[in-house]
Amino acid sequence: MTAANTSNPWWTRKLTRRPPRKSLHPTMSERSAASQGASRAGLDLSAVSHDYGRRRAVDGIGFAVAPGEILGLLGPSGCGKSTTLRLVAGLEDLQTGAIRIGGETMADRSINIPTERRHVGMVFQDHALFPHLSVAQNIAFGLSHVAAAERQGRIERWGRRLGLSNLLTAYPHQLSGGEQQRVALARAMAPEPRVMLLDEPFSSLDSRLRDQIRDETVEVLKQAGTATLLVTHDPEEAMRMGDRIAIMNTGRIEQIDTPAQVYATPATPFVARFLSETNELPVQVRGGAVDTPFGRLPVPSRLADGSAALLMFRPEALQQTGAGVAGTAAVTVERATALGAYGRLEIGVAGQRFAARLPAGPLPASGAVLHFGLNPDFCFVFPAA
Repeated sequence: MTAANTSNPWWTRKLTRRPPRKSLHPTMSERSAASQGASRAGLDLSAVSHDYGRRRAVDGIGFAVAPGEILGLLGPSGCGKSTTLRLVAGLEDLQTGAIRIGGETMADRSINIPTERRHVGMVFQDHALFPHLSVAQNIAFGLSHVAAAERQGRIERWGRRLGLSNLLTAYPHQLSGGEQQRVALARAMAPEPRVMLLDEPFSSLDSRLRDQIRDETVEVLKQAGTATLLVTHDPEEAMRMGDRIAIMNTGRIEQIDTPAQVYATPATPFVARFLSETNELPVQVRGGAVDTPFGRLPVPSRLADGSAALLMFRPEALQQTGAGVAGTAAVTVERATALGAYGRLEIGVAGQRFAARLPAGPLPASGAVLHFGLNPDFCFVFPAA
């Protein structure tokens, strides 16, 4: 990490030139009236929208994050998730809607509490450590308002909690990537924020270290009871860390629920595609079911008879069976690839090509004939676009 990257982080520069707005420092009575009847959630967004010129980056979104809950905000690049995080932090001026933290209004049409008074912690992809400060000094950066004895106690406590006790006198350039990430988390947690904002903080770590740091971070946030908003484009990360996940697309939230529920019952084709690989087949509803190469599949009653539809199913929906079993089909293996925990097959049947998975082990040769059935629990049918 270079001094050019970290000596003056972008979020610090932004704070020095935020223009003032009406009621920048509202009285307690004004803030109480503004937040009357608000949710007591750790973080609460209501009807939030934001434009960059003529482009709408965030379009009327709303959600609440309870104390101790981790919400993964998941979506592709440019969907508005980082803008949402910046609005919560106060790094962008709110244009429409309301943002509350602990039931207290941070921003709406008349109120705009500055970042340093919102009691939020932030951890970013590049860590944003100060290279000229030691680990202890980095952790203490947001503790200038705390008495010296309490400040030292927090440094030692967070150093101990995150395995940094032997590194408090070291400097960022002397640390590994994982150690730098722990320092960034300790610095964000030391002021005891009400809300933690994580902006793809693990993407620069190698895969094995990333898993370890993710799990450590979840444990720390849960123990502290901090409401957390995790911004990521990685479905595995969101599902591994999040109590709930919100799938964002072109500025809107398409679905918000537990990871298991979103994966099992995606609300839209976009959600289904974004969470994992899918097979897709145009079909027509007849008699409450659709025809597939693997037999007939019942569909939801909301799909009218005779209507065109899109059948989507994940690779694990294709399950190997024996020959002659009802509701199965003979398929030809076009390609087989070992991917460690499982084997990925590309199979051909009835002029169609689909992806399937097998448990780890010996893989069939190309050209082999196998029999597969379709598990309806991993199938989704949507009206044709």
